[in-house]
Amino acid sequence: MKFTQEFGAGTYAITAYASGQIRVNETVHTTSLIIAPARLDTEWAPEVFEDLNTETLAPLLAWEPEILVLGTGESQRFPAPEVFRLFREQGIGLEVMDTGSACRTYNILMAEGRHVMAALLQI
Repeated sequence: MKFTQEFGAGTYAITAYASGQIRVNETVHTTSLIIAPARLDTEWAPEVFEDLNTETLAPLLAWEPEILVLGTGESQRFPAPEVFRLFREQGIGLEVMDTGSACRTYNILMAEGRHVMAALLQI
């Protein structure tokens, strides 16, 4: 799916996504990634849902988001309860959805000026 909304310079926005790729601004990425309005990490280690656990998600706490949108790949799958507890204890909202929905939700929350980040497994 391709998006047409424009965001300000210096902002990381998801401009399109399809099977095996997520386009951030004008760059296509084919690996899992973490995105926030002012920051992008394309070297996030998890590749599949089974890689998601407190060890792989705990480093995201340092980004201090208000809300984390977690894209779990082609379908919505929920991580272990310990993952929800990790974010709840830090006062960070955790929303889990398939990666396509997570891309759309990230852009909406970012456009609203929310302190959002998304951790996205490839579709």
